[in-house]
Amino acid sequence: MTTFRAPQAVAGSRILGLGSYQPETVVSNHDLAQRMDTSDEWIRERVGIVNRRVAAKDEGVVDMSVIAGTKAIEDAGLTPADIGGVIVATCTMPSTIPNAAAQVATRIGIQAAAAFDLNAACAGFCYAVATAADIVRGGSVRNFLVIGAEKLTDWTHQDDRSTAIIFADGAGAVVVGAGDTNEIGPVAWGSDGSMSEVIRIDDRDSFIHQEGQAVFRWATTQVAPVAIRAAELAGVELSDVDVFAPHQANLRIIEAIAKRLRKNGAREDLKVARDIVESGNTSSASIPMALDHMRSAGEISSGDVVLMVGFGAGLSYAGQVVRCP
Repeated sequence: MTTFRAPQAVAGSRILGLGSYQPETVVSNHDLAQRMDTSDEWIRERVGIVNRRVAAKDEGVVDMSVIAGTKAIEDAGLTPADIGGVIVATCTMPSTIPNAAAQVATRIGIQAAAAFDLNAACAGFCYAVATAADIVRGGSVRNFLVIGAEKLTDWTHQDDRSTAIIFADGAGAVVVGAGDTNEIGPVAWGSDGSMSEVIRIDDRDSFIHQEGQAVFRWATTQVAPVAIRAAELAGVELSDVDVFAPHQANLRIIEAIAKRLRKNGAREDLKVARDIVESGNTSSASIPMALDHMRSAGEISSGDVVLMVGFGAGLSYAGQVVRCP
């Protein structure tokens, strides 16, 4: 029986570079209070957001992805010619055909790249990193550009107080590349389709609907064990983790998960991403954006051990430990 040649596997995968992009327009809590029954105090108390960014009408997922992706490639010290694949994690393209990834690749100048979109909503970035890391380790592609990008304001009713105060736009990106050692841990992931109704868009003529209390209860009880499992799979103690970068869904959720991690062994000086305060909830873009912002502010450094965990509609969730480039 004939056997087939397999790709040449490599020792490991790692994150080589980071990049992000946010639209120019800032919408504050005070701005929202001018058009709906809300206030700065009410929003801060419930979700912790002060400002969020909103894309222009002619600025889409692909546009934001191109800018963030280009920055990540440059940060990695690579050129578009070095990239063999592109994944765009998104749930807010205006149409599912064509996908974003192929358009992004061409606009950046990446020739003949493997290109596909991935929709795991707010867990999408972690799903995409896991997918890219496995492909790289398997030897099929040496360098993968992974982007999380959303234009959630296209799918948010701007008079709906339960969602308009939360969702925003932006993009974050990393380059996942081959390495002599492994610096992206195994993924801890899963889903709970029995709760698929709590975050949904019913059809192409509808806006996003979220049952906030149900999501809050689920996230504050079920996400910390995923993060702990990701550390276990990577072979690190929670005390080894320098940075906790969860999906930026809600500041109260973030703080509740961080508190539980500290009770299970994480250090008191654990650095926790709180990009939600100035960026809002950007779904699959939130984790890479938060990491890029923290690094730019000098809050984290190259070599730091980062625990990422994404969670959201589906319900889908995923987490892994990575080393900051």
